[in-house]
Amino acid sequence: MDVRNNRRDTTGASVITANRLLDGRIVWLTPQGWSEHIGHARVFDNADIEDAIRQAKAAPDARRLVGIYGVQLDPSAAGLSPLTVRERIRAFGPSVHPDFAPVETSNVH
Repeated sequence: MDVRNNRRDTTGASVITANRLLDGRIVWLTPQGWSEHIGHARVFDNADIEDAIRQAKAAPDARRLVGIYGVQLDPSAAGLSPLTVRERIRAFGPSVHPDFAPVETSNVH
């Protein structure tokens, strides 16, 4: 089992990610190879993701990657968006991006 994503439910969908060894960039598995853009990623049913991860790890281009694993998608999001904050930062970061700023809860100065 893919130990990096223990929050994956059985009925959702996931994509596969890794880091490129050459430059450390985050990449996403597409039907044609690997891309730096999650929007190009191939979507897998969670029932099929473990086999897809095994195949990705066994492919010749896996030698240029490290940390190949599955990422659960948010079913309520428009487009491809990871479920967890950690993976959203990896996909859309950096963490200083305005979308990841803390929400203010009061106007007390």
